[in-house]
Amino acid sequence: MDGIEMLKLEIYIPVTHFAELQEALRIVGAGVVGNYDSVLSYHPVKGTWRPLAGADPYDGTIGELQEGDEYKVEVRCEAENLTQTLAAIREVHPYEEPLINVIPLL
Repeated sequence: MDGIEMLKLEIYIPVTHFAELQEALRIVGAGVVGNYDSVLSYHPVKGTWRPLAGADPYDGTIGELQEGDEYKVEVRCEAENLTQTLAAIREVHPYEEPLINVIPLL
């Protein structure tokens, strides 16, 4: 990302997988602010999804609307570490298609 040094990641993950995500983010250096690491915030949310034909859902049935408890996790990441951070998230995330928003910080 040209000229952008810091990013904010928003990650939606089942509550059951939060601790694994938190550790994975720490290991790759996401969430470092000054002399602190593991800096992130998380908020309980209710997620919905409907697996379509060809999906291999972690939770749910093809064609049926699902609902579940998730956390929305917000964490800062250096732009130069984005690829490594996304790989670490996907390694511990149970969803076939994790929802991860990457937002440049000015």
